[in-house]
Amino acid sequence: MRIYAVADIHGKPDKIERIRQVLSELKPDALVVAGDITNYFNSVEVISQFNRMPVPVLAIRGNTDLAKVDHLLDNYPNTSSLNLKEQKIGGVKLVGVSGTIPLPFSSRIGWREKRIIHTLAVLVDDESVLVVHCPPRGVLDEAFGRFHAGCRRLHQLVVQRQPRLVLCGHIHERSGIASIGHTTVVNCNVARTGAGAVVDFESDGSFRVKML
Repeated sequence: MRIYAVADIHGKPDKIERIRQVLSELKPDALVVAGDITNYFNSVEVISQFNRMPVPVLAIRGNTDLAKVDHLLDNYPNTSSLNLKEQKIGGVKLVGVSGTIPLPFSSRIGWREKRIIHTLAVLVDDESVLVVHCPPRGVLDEAFGRFHAGCRRLHQLVVQRQPRLVLCGHIHERSGIASIGHTTVVNCNVARTGAGAVVDFESDGSFRVKML
C-alpha cells in the first residue's frame, strides 16, 4: 500500500498541479495532506480541487485553514477530515488532529491543547500513522534554521504512544525524515522545492519513506 503525503500547499495552483503530476506518476492508494491546504480565504475552491483528485484524500487543518475546512473535507465524496478520527486505507490505520497555533519559538495544536492531546492519545497506538500539522518539539522543527518551534505536548504523546509514523509539515525549511524512539517522523511540506514524501507499506508491517 502506498501513501503520498504532502503539507503546506497554501492553495497555490502550481503546488496543486505538481501534486496531480506525482499522483499520475506514482499511482498511490491515497493522498494525505498534513495541513495548510488553503490560504485562509479560498477554502471552497481549493477543497473542491482536491475532491477531483484521482485517489481518496485524507487531510487535517493547519494554521492557514479556517475551521470550516474540516466540514468541507467531510462534505465532499472524495475527501475526508482525519481530525480526531481513525480511518483505515489498505489495512493501514491513520489518525489525525487538526489545528496549529504558531507562537514565538513554539507551536500549539490549539488553545485547549491538553484536552485535545488527551482525546488524541486514546486513538494512537504503535500501529498508527499520526497526521499532524506542526512537528513534535525538537524534531524537524527548526524555524529559520535556528529556533525549535515544534509542539511540546505532541512530542510527549509520541514518546508515550510510539506511533510507527508521524506525518507533519508547518516548518517549511525542515522537510525530511527523523525519528523519536521507534517512531519515524516525516516533514512532508511542499512549500519550497520539495514535492512531499511517498510511503510504501509492506504486508509484514514494515514501510519505506522516500522524500520527493
